[in-house]
Amino acid sequence: MQFCDDCGAMMVAEGDRMVCTDCDASQPRDADAEEAFVSTTEQDDAGLIVSDETAEYEGKPTASDVTCEECGHGEAWYNIKQTGAADEPPTRFLRCKECGYTWREYK
Repeated sequence: MQFCDDCGAMMVAEGDRMVCTDCDASQPRDADAEEAFVSTTEQDDAGLIVSDETAEYEGKPTASDVTCEECGHGEAWYNIKQTGAADEPPTRFLRCKECGYTWREYK
């Protein structure tokens, strides 16, 4: 990726030249830049974390600082998701280990 020396905007390739997307300045392509690109392999499902409501919670982290709203049990599996903006705290989804009731908690 190259940036314009004049205005700092990103440049796009047009043949053997790089053209600024803002001020139309032009300069030769940087041959070293192409060697610096890194390609990644496609992600597989091996690292996928299932988090929908019907998902099995067995083996997930356990919270003992909660009380089930349905049966009063004091342990639940939990899963954390960022449901709001990045500057807001995440939401903790809990499932009672005793009765299976699921609820969410905002910190």
